[in-house]
Amino acid sequence: MRPSDLRAILDREFLAASAGTHTPVMIWGPPGVGKSQITAEVARAHAVPLIDIRLSQMEPTDLRGIPFRVDDKVEWSIPALLPDERRDGRHGILFLDEITSAPPIVTAAAYQLILDRRLGEYRLPQGWAIFAAGNRHGDRGVSYVMPAPLANRFTHFDVEPNLDDWVAWAHAHDIDDKVIAFLRFRPELLFEFDPARNPVAFPSPRSWEYAHRALCKFAGTPALLLDALQACVGVAAGVELKAFLDHMRALPDIDAIVRGESTQIPDGIDLQYGVAQALVRRAREAREPRQAERVFGNILRYARAFPQRELGVMLVTDMHRSIGRPLYAVPEFKEWAQSVTDLLFFDREQ
Repeated sequence: MRPSDLRAILDREFLAASAGTHTPVMIWGPPGVGKSQITAEVARAHAVPLIDIRLSQMEPTDLRGIPFRVDDKVEWSIPALLPDERRDGRHGILFLDEITSAPPIVTAAAYQLILDRRLGEYRLPQGWAIFAAGNRHGDRGVSYVMPAPLANRFTHFDVEPNLDDWVAWAHAHDIDDKVIAFLRFRPELLFEFDPARNPVAFPSPRSWEYAHRALCKFAGTPALLLDALQACVGVAAGVELKAFLDHMRALPDIDAIVRGESTQIPDGIDLQYGVAQALVRRAREAREPRQAERVFGNILRYARAFPQRELGVMLVTDMHRSIGRPLYAVPEFKEWAQSVTDLLFFDREQ
């Protein structure tokens, strides 16, 4: 499942909690694919708290509470980490992360909470959704087989990396456009993990964000940049990214393209990817409506000049994912769409 599809499902499941139709969700996926991040984005979108409980770091009493004597009876204290309506609000997300890394004795303590939304005398507020996440057993992480009684308390979704979703996320979070261009050029490197080799650093959606951070910190010290990139995404991917970044120095004048003064298309295919993502970034940065219309129009005219029209389609598609419907209102959009009609129809037939 694509991350964007999972995001839509979690969004609806959160809203369903208030309606009484919510079903706890288990998110499966390899390390670094963004399981925790997608959950956090849903919480931010609804402006509600996210209580993240790492079950792998807990003892059963951390979740169940500690017994204490009251007269001739034993009662259980309610752990402060669980959602409290007076303290945390009527709506929120309880996220049980690393649930497959927790010992069975700990997950057994969560059975009643997940299915019945209660633990002893404690009751989860109605407006709170329950999401959980864990790595798959083949990912060579510390994991236990999920017991059937626990598995049957969830709906299950397996999320996989998707380049289009990552590119849209990366532009929205100001990831360096050269890193985005590199992954458009080498899409198979978005995620490359071989559990049999058990690598320390490897390419993943999360580690490419780390590569962006390394570029921010070490771009001015070339002697350290290669080592910093390899520390994030592994030796081979780090070498390729560094070579790509070095070649990006030959990019044409992006400002001239945005101003409509140049239609120069670089010869190298890697440079063409670099130009495309740099233009997507400039489209996002065009704020004032009159300026934005001019910038969009110039970029659309440039998109028609690519020798490989698929690259022009990629550029406009990424622009649309970044800026949305305002792109349709630009007069040049109709001209561009007509110029690639045969290509789009061919793709649909395929």
